[in-house]
Amino acid sequence: MKRSTPQKKRPLCALVTGASRGIGRQIALHLAARGVRVGVHYHVNQAAAKSVVAAMPGKGHATFKADMSNPAEVEHLWAAANRRLGAVSIVINNAAVHAEHPPLSTDFKAWRKCWEHIIAANLLGPANLCFLAARAMATSGGGRIVNISSRGAFRGEPDAPAYGASKAGINSLSQSLAKALAPKGVLVYCLAPGWVETEMASAFLSGPEGGEIKSQHPLGRVTHAGEVALAAVFCALDAPAAMTGCVIDVNGASYLRT
Repeated sequence: MKRSTPQKKRPLCALVTGASRGIGRQIALHLAARGVRVGVHYHVNQAAAKSVVAAMPGKGHATFKADMSNPAEVEHLWAAANRRLGAVSIVINNAAVHAEHPPLSTDFKAWRKCWEHIIAANLLGPANLCFLAARAMATSGGGRIVNISSRGAFRGEPDAPAYGASKAGINSLSQSLAKALAPKGVLVYCLAPGWVETEMASAFLSGPEGGEIKSQHPLGRVTHAGEVALAAVFCALDAPAAMTGCVIDVNGASYLRT
C-alpha cells in the first residue's frame, strides 16, 4: 500500500505596520524567529525596511510601502501582502505619527492640520486595515489583530492632544472589534507602551526633558523596544482567546488610569 506524503505545514503569515525601525522592527524580528513569514510595512524608508528583511531568519519575508493615512494605499497594502506572503492571519498595527501642537500656542491652521494628519494615520489607517483583515479572517477560520496604543490614551497628552486622542480611539476600536469578531475566531489585543527607547524618542530622552521623562518610570528607565515586541508576539501567537479585548500596559508602571 502506497503511503501518502504528509503535506508540509504552511507558515503563519503576519503583516506588521511601521516595521522598518523601533518597536515594529523588533516585532518583525521576533515573529520571524518563531517561524512566521513577515510582511514589513514602511512609509518612506525602504532601505531600513529591506535591512529588517535581511536580518530575519527564514524565507518569504517581504517589504510593502504604504501611507497609512491614505485608504486606497491601505487597501492596496492588504491585497499585496496576501498576494505576496500568502493568507495573512496576523496583523500588528504599530505605525503611528506624532507631532506637538499645544492648544495655547498653536494657530488654528496648524492645529487643524495636526489633527487631520494624526487621526488619519494613527486611527483611521489602523481601523481600515483592521476592517480588511477582519473580513478576510472571519471567512478563513480566524486570526489575530494586535494594535499598539499608548499610555497617552490614559494620561493625556497636553502638548499633543491629537496623538492622545488617536490612541484612546485605538483602545476603543480594539475593544469594539474584539466583541464583534470573537464569534468568528478573530481575536483582538491592544498594548499600551509609554516612552520606549527608539530612534524616534532619542531626541527627547537625551534632551532637556530626559531626566523628567525617566523620573516617571519606577524602573528607573524607559521601556526597551524588545520588551514591547515580546508582548506583541505573545498576543499574536500565544495569548489565550479569553484575553481578547484586553488593553495591556507595557510601560513599566508609568501609567495613570482613570
